[in-house]
Amino acid sequence: MNGPVADVSATWRTLAVVGGIVAVMGVVAILAPFVTGVALSMLLGALLVVGAALRGIHAFGAESWAGALLQGALAILYTVAGVALIANPVYGLVSLTILLIAYFLVDGLLEVAMGLRLRPEANWGWVVASGVLGLIVAALLFVGFPSTALWAVGLLFGVNLLASGVSMVMVAMDGRSHAREERTAAAARSA
Repeated sequence: MNGPVADVSATWRTLAVVGGIVAVMGVVAILAPFVTGVALSMLLGALLVVGAALRGIHAFGAESWAGALLQGALAILYTVAGVALIANPVYGLVSLTILLIAYFLVDGLLEVAMGLRLRPEANWGWVVASGVLGLIVAALLFVGFPSTALWAVGLLFGVNLLASGVSMVMVAMDGRSHAREERTAAAARSA
């Protein structure tokens, strides 16, 4: 047996556990959308501060003063943006909303493409449905922008996590079925 589900048949348990964890994370995000949005905004701020430190380190290692100046300027920009997001995460939700629109658009397109690649296998529709849901989320964020940013970022992120987790579990269940078929066929050949 060849194909994408054949790859999953050996690791279906791991995929099911990861899918379950992702789904639970989605439920938590849905139940606390504002907190989730603020946390995402603060995480982005923290990543920018880490990026600033790395840029600063690189500035000291640059061979030319122009390169050092550019890296230093970028480190300052990263620091200001990161500290601003950490200090005022609610304001960061507007920027994060724009990023999430792009994320859900790309994620949705990729999941639809992956689901269509799985098409001959059972449960391929779950992956396509998850991708379509991601595209709908992107459209809803775009239409409600910026007034819905306070709650929509966390809520829609949670919905997407939940759908992705469920689709992972469904593909894992198909992998489990293929693994059982492989064991049955192997037992029949050895008998």
